[in-house]
Amino acid sequence: MIKGYTYILCCNDGSYYTGSTKDLEKRLSEHNNGTGANYTAKRLPVTLLYYEEYSRIDQAFYREKQLQGWSRKKKEALMSGASELLPGLAKKIYIKKNS
Repeated sequence: MIKGYTYILCCNDGSYYTGSTKDLEKRLSEHNNGTGANYTAKRLPVTLLYYEEYSRIDQAFYREKQLQGWSRKKKEALMSGASELLPGLAKKIYIKKNS
């Protein structure tokens, strides 16, 4: 049984919003009513682009936080099914070595 969803919306200004919920249809309606989130309320209407299903809401919430840290290009690769591109789109962290 599905208990949680992680989703990506496209806002009217072309930006993406990532969230998680127990009820995807209800949450999408809330976003389009202007009661979903402050971010989306200022960028209506929104369109559902992508979602993932989870057996527990905490898993969906964890995935939401993961995706929120991703670049736009990496999210687009995920949504298009181009999973082979994801490692190359990961953010690189440079560590300065002591000389």
